[in-house]
Amino acid sequence: MSQTHYYTDERTFWHSTGVQSLFIPIGGWVEPPSGSYGADTPASKRRIISLIRASRLDQQLNVRSAEPAEREDLLRIHPASYLDEFKVLSDANGGELGAFAPFSKGAYEIACVSAGLAIAALESVVSGQAPNAYALCRPAGHHCLADEPMGFCLLANIPIAIEAVQARHGVGKVAVVDWDVHHGNGTQSIYYGRDDVLTISLHQENCFPAGYSGAEERGEGAGAGRNLNIPLPAGSGHDCYLRAMERLVIPALEAHQPELIVVASGLDANGVDPLARQMLHSDSYRAMTRMMMNAASQLCDGRLALVHEGGYAEAYVPFCGQAIVEALSGVNALVEDPMLDFLNAQQPGELALKFQKAWVDDLARELGTVS
Repeated sequence: MSQTHYYTDERTFWHSTGVQSLFIPIGGWVEPPSGSYGADTPASKRRIISLIRASRLDQQLNVRSAEPAEREDLLRIHPASYLDEFKVLSDANGGELGAFAPFSKGAYEIACVSAGLAIAALESVVSGQAPNAYALCRPAGHHCLADEPMGFCLLANIPIAIEAVQARHGVGKVAVVDWDVHHGNGTQSIYYGRDDVLTISLHQENCFPAGYSGAEERGEGAGAGRNLNIPLPAGSGHDCYLRAMERLVIPALEAHQPELIVVASGLDANGVDPLARQMLHSDSYRAMTRMMMNAASQLCDGRLALVHEGGYAEAYVPFCGQAIVEALSGVNALVEDPMLDFLNAQQPGELALKFQKAWVDDLARELGTVS
């Protein structure tokens, strides 16, 4: 039986977002942080692959790197003017071209590596080389607009990869399920007027972009009905997310009938993330991954690729990432999540859960699936 492909590259951990405290530039009344990074540290990603290797789960995977995305790949999504401006600033000393997306010297080349990992993950699944795949990308991509970076995202990794496999392998319909705690605004904007790519975002309401909910935004033109936003209230936990998957995500996938499912796998809905207020734990990500595997098995011959996005709790993100890869590979590496009991005890109480389930059910009645 072929193994899950896991794509990672040491160079992505060398990406620096400059010096800020959390995500606020230092200066004035903002004291520098204890380290040289803000929220998006290399450790929050590196420690995922470190745990996978320490548990020897890597011996059950096909761990590999990939070539950087080529300019031709990038130009399917990003205009030359943006790429050129990004490259010039990257070659100098770095800077910032959009909101909350600072970078240091050399970020352009590292971002191309990150996008290349996403391309390779999708290609391995589409070509039948792997039953499923995970790309540990950094910098992330789901906030990046075609002509502007945002929220730590410098290139639109998933759209770049989707366009690559559509061009090279003739892939038709694709579905993107974004369970990052922040809205996948970049991916949505790129596909908002197209009917071949369904975009679904489960996110904390009003979190990022600040004040954004988006339930009423369903696509336009040919893409009308092909965008689904599922804003969940702050404090939503395991049961609420699984209900949203069952009531909204799975029916939307069934209606779209994709040939490939891609998950924008942000791990920042975990219960201790500094940039959000949701209450997921490692078993939540394990369960959602299994749901996506089952959907892919029923709808598109198992073609499923996950591309890493956010997740900023350095100590806890690895356990969420480990759970996902164990589910993908079907291997139990016997890693004990030291926070699982604590986070289970912090799940919403009966009254809060009743409210959250009603919230999801109201969204399901209001939004339906895909037209």
